[in-house]
Amino acid sequence: MRWTRLTIPGLSILLIFPILLGAKINPGLPGKQEKPIKTIVIDAGHGGTDHGAVGKYSSEKQVALQVALKLGKILEEKMPDVKIVYTRKEDRFDNVRVKADIANNAKGDLFISIHCNSAPKLRRVVGTKNVTVGKGKKRRTVKQNVYETYPNPAKGTETYIWASDRNTAKMQSMRGISSVIVLDANSEETKQLLDTDDPETIIMLSTLRNAFFENSLKLSNYIQDEFTNIGRINRGARQRNEKGILVLQATAMPSVLVELGFISNPEEEDYLNSQEGQKELAEGIYNAVKKYKEDLEKYGSKNAAAETPVTKSKSKNNIKKGTASTAKVYVKNERGVTNPSISKNTTVNKNTTATSASYKVQLLVSTKNYATNAPLFSKLKGKVTKEEIVINKKKKHKYMWGLFRTESEARDALRKARQLGFPDAYVVAPNK
Repeated sequence: MRWTRLTIPGLSILLIFPILLGAKINPGLPGKQEKPIKTIVIDAGHGGTDHGAVGKYSSEKQVALQVALKLGKILEEKMPDVKIVYTRKEDRFDNVRVKADIANNAKGDLFISIHCNSAPKLRRVVGTKNVTVGKGKKRRTVKQNVYETYPNPAKGTETYIWASDRNTAKMQSMRGISSVIVLDANSEETKQLLDTDDPETIIMLSTLRNAFFENSLKLSNYIQDEFTNIGRINRGARQRNEKGILVLQATAMPSVLVELGFISNPEEEDYLNSQEGQKELAEGIYNAVKKYKEDLEKYGSKNAAAETPVTKSKSKNNIKKGTASTAKVYVKNERGVTNPSISKNTTVNKNTTATSASYKVQLLVSTKNYATNAPLFSKLKGKVTKEEIVINKKKKHKYMWGLFRTESEARDALRKARQLGFPDAYVVAPNK
C-alpha cells in the first residue's frame, strides 16, 4: 500500500518522533491529551490449522476468537471514538508476521493478543507389575511402576509483555515506523529520516521503545488487577525472556498478550467456554483499557520538572532545507520518564547544555553481575557505574557510563558505546 506523499520543507526526524511519541503513547505529556488512543488492534491467537493449546473438548483458537470478538464489541459500543481492528474475525490462520503487519499498517496505538494457557499432564503411580527383562542366564523378573496421567491443576491468568532482553527486536520493528506516518514509505527522504545507523535516530528509537515498554507494563498490570477483581487467580504481569514473543516484538506500539486461563485444566476449560466466563474476561480487559486510556487523557504536568530537552537545528542527511522546522525531544531521564513535546516557534540549538547535571550512557541491563572494571568495559574511557534493580521480582544490574556535560558529547559517547558492542545503549538525560 502506497500512501499519499507528505512533503514538508525542513522536516526532520526530530519532528517525526515527538509527533509519534506525543500522539501515541506517552502519559507524561504536560497538559491533557485529547485522543491518545485512536486505534486498538485485537488479535485472536492461532486459528485455522493452528489450534493452539487443546483441552478435553475445545481448542485455544476457538476460545481466543470468541473472547476477542466479545471484547471488540464492548469497545465498539463503549468507545465509539476508537477504531477497532481485528487480525482475524473467523477461523483463519495468519502467521505472526502477518498479524504484526496488520497492526502496524492500521497505525495501531495499542495491540492486545488473546490466548489460552496450557500445562502438561502429570502422572502418578497407581500400582506395579512384573516384567521379565534380560536374556539367557541374565533373564529375571522385576517390578515396574504403573502410571496414569491426569490433568495439571494449574490455573489462573497472566499477561505478557515483550522481554527487556528483546529490546533490539522491538527496535527493529520500529525501523519500519514510516508505516504509522503519512509519508511515502518508498521515498528517499523517508529512508534518510529513518537511518537507524545514526546515533541521534537511535536515541529517539530507544526513547520510543522505552515508552512502549512502560505503557505495556502499565496496561498488563491493569488487566491482571481486573482479573483479580472477578476472582481469577493472578499469576502476574510477566516477560518471557528465554523465547520472547514475536508478535509483541514486531508491533510498533504498546502491546500485551493475555493468557485467559488454562484450557488444559477441565475446570478452567469449562469456564473459558462458558458465556459468563467469556463475558467476564472481555469486560475485565475492557475495564483495564478504559483505565489506561483515561490515564493518558487525564495525566497532568506533574512530571514536567523531570524532563530534559534535547534540541537540534539542522536537517540531517542533506535533506532539502527550507523554513526551519523546530522541535523539542525529551530523551529518557533517570526517573524513567520519556516525555516529548513539540514547540513550533522556538529556535532550536544543537548544543544545548545540561545545567547542574550531566548526561550518561546506559550500556546494558543484565542478570550478570559484572565488576565495573571488567574486561567488558575496558575500552570505555571514563567511569562505569553499576546499580541493582528489580524487574518482575528478578534482580538485575544496570550499567551506566560517563558524565557528559552536553547532549552533543553524550551522542558521541553513544556512538562509541555501540561500536564497542553495546547495541542497546541509549542516552540518559540528567534530572533537573
